[in-house]
Amino acid sequence: MRNLKISVQLTVILLVTGRFAVAQSDSPAAIAPPQQLVIEVEVPAPLPEVWKAFTTSDGLSTWLTPNAVVDLKPGGEWTAHFPGGSTGGGTIVSFVPEKELVLAAMAPDQFPHVRSERTRAVFQFEAKGGSTVVRLTQSGWKSGPEWTRAYEYLVAGNAQLMATLHHRFVSGPIDWNKVFGDYTQAGK
Repeated sequence: MRNLKISVQLTVILLVTGRFAVAQSDSPAAIAPPQQLVIEVEVPAPLPEVWKAFTTSDGLSTWLTPNAVVDLKPGGEWTAHFPGGSTGGGTIVSFVPEKELVLAAMAPDQFPHVRSERTRAVFQFEAKGGSTVVRLTQSGWKSGPEWTRAYEYLVAGNAQLMATLHHRFVSGPIDWNKVFGDYTQAGK
């Protein structure tokens, strides 16, 4: 099993566990993603504040996207509604307050098969002094070209997600009107 560590900014550690395997096949669907993707970031904020940023609609909207929806219960939604109509996130499988949030995660729209099958995203939260360590472990990867492309996309995308969370607590909530213009008029 191969571990790959990539530093994104100074606070995000990305661990890719598993290995890429090439199977003998006549089909182009011969590459399998690693077994799991692990990304960890230390957020300069107390655990209760970071938990709220993940588990409430208002909190998630301060850093992920405007109009995010969190219905904190098993089967509830954890969805980012991006301006322009695309969505991300998933369905809440389970949670332990201020310790863990588990999602059946949707891949982006451009990976429809992976999106419908879902992966498992486990966010773990640990207080560390006045900071909070957030660890994302994403598993459930399968073989095939779309799965490989989705995995490669989410290696960067999830590292950016965690870096954005860190930035939110360094610089404050994101002003979505500065990012998108008047997003309330542009459609949700």
